[in-house]
Amino acid sequence: MTTARERLMDTAIAALSTQPWTQVRMQTIAVASRVSRQTLYNEFGSKDGLARALAWREIDRYLAGVERALTGPPRARPVDRLAALADWTWRTAHNPLARAVLTDCWDERLPRLPRATAEKRRGPYVAERHRVAGPLPSPADLVAEAQDLAVAALVPGRPPEEARHTAVACEIVLRLALSSVIAPLGKQKTGWLIRRALRPDDLAEGAARGRGVLPGPSVRRAGTQQRTKLERPDGRQPQVTTPL
Repeated sequence: MTTARERLMDTAIAALSTQPWTQVRMQTIAVASRVSRQTLYNEFGSKDGLARALAWREIDRYLAGVERALTGPPRARPVDRLAALADWTWRTAHNPLARAVLTDCWDERLPRLPRATAEKRRGPYVAERHRVAGPLPSPADLVAEAQDLAVAALVPGRPPEEARHTAVACEIVLRLALSSVIAPLGKQKTGWLIRRALRPDDLAEGAARGRGVLPGPSVRRAGTQQRTKLERPDGRQPQVTTPL
């Protein structure tokens, strides 16, 4: 059964879809939800409190979907699970409030909420003190949370190098999915780009050899005699490192 709190948030989202947040009235939300105005304020404290609750609901829904995608069918390949993560991110980001949470691009129709500005993680994103009064997690925090989920789901208990490669693969997937929403490519091309970037044949080979889910910069392609490599104009092979 839907609680009064959920009903109030659903009503607020419906109102936000037709008018800017600055024009949304608490009294209107209460009446449309068939509760008293006092009940609304008891639940959220203020209009800003309601906006914060809406943002946190999108965060919770998104990360729950991330975990579902990554733990997917038991026999699914890592690349398929990461593709499912991309699809979930792409679909979620078409919700204006969720897109703002994931990209930090807030337009004038949406509530303005304080965001974490430091790139370094503050700690568990679910900390209650942040939900109540602190800044929302930054996009970097959410990417880091998704990376932790990817490592736990795809390479549990594996060496640090494999965890690092998996975390990088996860970040590639997320950034490609979000960029395709900001600069639309279409769902099919987005999926193609992600699979191209992750190179499924190499992923399968890497998993079999215990290398994690992201191939190195020079890996033999299945069925070909070519190697992918990066070259400088002077012909020397550059040292490739991938910072986290």
